[in-house]
Amino acid sequence: MTTEQVVLVDDQDREIGVAGKMEVHVTGALHRAVSVFIFSSHNKLLLQQRAAVKYHSGLLWTNTCCGHPLPGESPIEAAERRLYEEMGIRCLLIPAYTFLYKADMGNGLTEHEFDHVFVGLYDAAPDPDPAEVAAWRYVPQSDLMASLQQEPEQYTAWFRICMADRGSELFGTMQHGIRP
Repeated sequence: MTTEQVVLVDDQDREIGVAGKMEVHVTGALHRAVSVFIFSSHNKLLLQQRAAVKYHSGLLWTNTCCGHPLPGESPIEAAERRLYEEMGIRCLLIPAYTFLYKADMGNGLTEHEFDHVFVGLYDAAPDPDPAEVAAWRYVPQSDLMASLQQEPEQYTAWFRICMADRGSELFGTMQHGIRP
Protein backbone atom coordinates (compact mmCIF):
# COMPACT_ATOMS: atom_id res chain seq x y z
CA MET A 1 0.00 0.00 0.00
CA THR A 2 2.82 2.45 0.72
CA THR A 3 3.87 2.52 -2.94
CA GLU A 4 0.38 3.06 -4.39
CA GLN A 5 0.04 6.61 -5.69
CA VAL A 6 -3.12 8.71 -5.48
CA VAL A 7 -4.06 11.91 -7.28
CA LEU A 8 -3.87 15.13 -5.28
CA VAL A 9 -6.53 17.71 -6.19
CA ASP A 10 -7.72 21.15 -5.19
CA ASP A 11 -11.26 21.83 -3.95
CA GLN A 12 -12.45 22.05 -7.59
CA ASP A 13 -11.04 18.57 -8.40
CA ARG A 14 -8.19 19.98 -10.48
CA GLU A 15 -5.12 17.74 -10.36
CA ILE A 16 -2.16 19.27 -8.54
CA GLY A 17 0.13 16.26 -8.16
CA VAL A 18 0.46 12.73 -6.85
CA ALA A 19 1.52 11.29 -3.51
CA GLY A 20 1.68 7.97 -1.72
CA LYS A 21 -1.62 6.60 -0.47
CA MET A 22 -0.51 6.25 3.14
CA GLU A 23 1.20 9.65 3.07
CA VAL A 24 -2.01 11.47 2.14
CA HIS A 25 -3.92 9.70 4.89
CA VAL A 26 -1.29 10.75 7.44
CA THR A 27 -1.03 14.36 6.24
CA GLY A 28 -4.72 14.81 5.40
CA ALA A 29 -3.95 16.02 1.86
CA LEU A 30 -6.96 16.39 -0.41
CA HIS A 31 -7.07 13.60 -2.98
CA ARG A 32 -9.47 12.10 -5.52
CA ALA A 33 -11.63 9.11 -4.59
CA VAL A 34 -14.53 7.06 -5.95
CA SER A 35 -17.52 5.51 -4.21
CA VAL A 36 -19.85 3.00 -5.87
CA PHE A 37 -23.43 2.28 -4.84
CA ILE A 38 -24.92 -0.84 -6.44
CA PHE A 39 -28.66 -1.39 -6.21
CA SER A 40 -30.77 -4.44 -6.98
CA SER A 41 -33.81 -4.19 -9.23
CA HIS A 42 -35.82 -4.31 -5.97
CA ASN A 43 -34.11 -1.05 -4.90
CA LYS A 44 -31.95 -2.64 -2.22
CA LEU A 45 -28.44 -1.28 -1.73
CA LEU A 46 -25.52 -3.70 -1.75
CA LEU A 47 -23.40 -2.99 1.33
CA GLN A 48 -20.02 -4.41 2.19
CA GLN A 49 -18.41 -4.86 5.57
CA ARG A 50 -14.78 -3.88 5.19
CA ALA A 51 -12.22 -6.57 5.94
CA ALA A 52 -10.69 -6.50 9.42
CA VAL A 53 -7.21 -6.04 7.95
CA LYS A 54 -8.00 -2.70 6.27
CA TYR A 55 -5.70 0.09 7.50
CA HIS A 56 -8.73 2.07 8.71
CA SER A 57 -12.45 1.45 9.20
CA GLY A 58 -11.99 -2.32 9.42
CA LEU A 59 -15.22 -4.28 9.95
CA LEU A 60 -17.37 -1.20 9.39
CA TRP A 61 -20.25 -1.34 6.91
CA THR A 62 -20.12 0.91 3.87
CA ASN A 63 -21.23 1.40 0.27
CA THR A 64 -20.61 -1.34 -2.28
CA CYS A 65 -17.01 -0.31 -2.91
CA CYS A 66 -14.66 2.63 -2.88
CA GLY A 67 -11.12 3.49 -3.81
CA HIS A 68 -8.77 5.94 -5.47
CA PRO A 69 -8.08 6.59 -9.14
CA LEU A 70 -4.49 5.86 -10.06
CA PRO A 71 -2.49 8.60 -11.82
CA GLY A 72 -3.78 8.79 -15.39
CA GLU A 73 -6.97 6.84 -14.58
CA SER A 74 -10.39 8.52 -14.84
CA PRO A 75 -12.86 8.28 -11.95
CA ILE A 76 -15.17 5.97 -13.95
CA GLU A 77 -12.25 3.68 -14.82
CA ALA A 78 -11.26 3.57 -11.14
CA ALA A 79 -14.85 2.85 -10.07
CA GLU A 80 -15.14 -0.02 -12.55
CA ARG A 81 -11.73 -1.42 -11.52
CA ARG A 82 -12.43 -1.23 -7.79
CA LEU A 83 -15.93 -2.73 -8.16
CA TYR A 84 -14.41 -5.75 -9.86
CA GLU A 85 -11.40 -6.01 -7.51
CA GLU A 86 -13.45 -5.73 -4.32
CA MET A 87 -16.78 -7.34 -5.22
CA GLY A 88 -16.17 -9.33 -8.42
CA ILE A 89 -18.88 -7.31 -10.18
CA ARG A 90 -18.91 -5.90 -13.67
CA CYS A 91 -21.89 -3.69 -14.54
CA LEU A 92 -22.65 -0.36 -16.15
CA LEU A 93 -22.01 2.58 -13.80
CA ILE A 94 -23.37 6.10 -14.13
CA PRO A 95 -22.11 9.20 -12.32
CA ALA A 96 -24.42 10.43 -9.55
CA TYR A 97 -22.62 13.41 -7.97
CA THR A 98 -19.38 14.52 -6.30
CA PHE A 99 -18.70 15.72 -2.78
CA LEU A 100 -15.77 16.85 -0.67
CA TYR A 101 -15.27 15.72 2.92
CA LYS A 102 -12.67 15.49 5.66
CA ALA A 103 -12.91 12.98 8.51
CA ASP A 104 -10.62 11.74 11.29
CA MET A 105 -10.17 7.97 10.91
CA GLY A 106 -8.30 7.49 14.19
CA ASN A 107 -4.74 6.21 14.58
CA GLY A 108 -3.39 9.48 13.15
CA LEU A 109 -5.15 8.99 9.80
CA THR A 110 -7.43 11.44 7.99
CA GLU A 111 -9.61 10.98 4.93
CA HIS A 112 -9.78 14.22 2.94
CA GLU A 113 -11.34 13.34 -0.37
CA PHE A 114 -12.98 14.79 -3.42
CA ASP A 115 -15.26 11.80 -3.98
CA HIS A 116 -16.92 10.84 -7.27
CA VAL A 117 -20.08 8.80 -6.61
CA PHE A 118 -21.37 6.25 -9.13
CA VAL A 119 -24.51 4.08 -9.16
CA GLY A 120 -25.22 0.80 -10.87
CA LEU A 121 -27.71 -2.06 -11.05
CA TYR A 122 -26.84 -5.67 -10.23
CA ASP A 123 -29.06 -8.48 -8.93
CA ALA A 124 -26.72 -11.42 -8.43
CA ALA A 125 -24.60 -12.30 -5.43
CA PRO A 126 -21.19 -10.65 -5.55
CA ASP A 127 -17.93 -12.60 -5.44
CA PRO A 128 -15.94 -10.46 -3.01
CA ASP A 129 -12.21 -10.57 -2.37
CA PRO A 130 -11.84 -11.69 1.29
CA ALA A 131 -8.80 -9.41 1.68
CA GLU A 132 -11.15 -6.46 0.99
CA VAL A 133 -14.57 -7.58 2.22
CA ALA A 134 -15.61 -9.43 5.40
CA ALA A 135 -19.33 -9.70 4.54
CA TRP A 136 -22.01 -8.25 2.28
CA ARG A 137 -25.76 -7.79 2.20
CA TYR A 138 -28.50 -6.13 0.15
CA VAL A 139 -30.62 -3.78 2.31
CA PRO A 140 -33.79 -1.75 1.69
CA GLN A 141 -33.69 1.99 2.35
CA SER A 142 -35.96 1.87 5.42
CA ASP A 143 -33.81 -0.75 7.19
CA LEU A 144 -30.60 1.07 6.34
CA MET A 145 -31.81 4.46 7.53
CA ALA A 146 -33.06 2.95 10.80
CA SER A 147 -29.72 1.22 11.37
CA LEU A 148 -27.79 4.42 10.61
CA GLN A 149 -29.90 6.22 13.23
CA GLN A 150 -29.55 3.51 15.88
CA GLU A 151 -25.91 2.49 15.39
CA PRO A 152 -24.01 5.04 13.26
CA GLU A 153 -20.68 3.79 14.65
CA GLN A 154 -21.16 0.59 12.61
CA TYR A 155 -20.71 2.54 9.35
CA THR A 156 -17.80 4.35 7.69
CA ALA A 157 -17.57 8.14 7.94
CA TRP A 158 -17.97 8.75 4.19
CA PHE A 159 -20.96 6.43 3.95
CA ARG A 160 -22.74 8.23 6.81
CA ILE A 161 -22.11 11.53 4.99
CA CYS A 162 -23.47 10.16 1.70
CA MET A 163 -26.59 8.77 3.33
CA ALA A 164 -27.26 11.90 5.42
CA ASP A 165 -26.76 14.28 2.51
CA ARG A 166 -28.05 12.36 -0.50
CA GLY A 167 -29.32 8.93 0.59
CA SER A 168 -32.87 9.51 -0.61
CA GLU A 169 -31.55 10.79 -3.93
CA LEU A 170 -29.37 7.70 -4.38
CA PHE A 171 -32.24 5.34 -3.66
CA GLY A 172 -34.53 7.52 -5.81
CA THR A 173 -32.22 7.11 -8.79
CA MET A 174 -33.30 3.49 -9.06
CA GLN A 175 -36.92 4.03 -7.99
CA HIS A 176 -37.55 6.56 -10.74
CA GLY A 177 -36.27 4.39 -13.51
CA ILE A 178 -32.97 6.21 -13.97
CA ARG A 179 -31.00 3.07 -14.50
CA PRO A 180 -27.54 2.46 -15.85
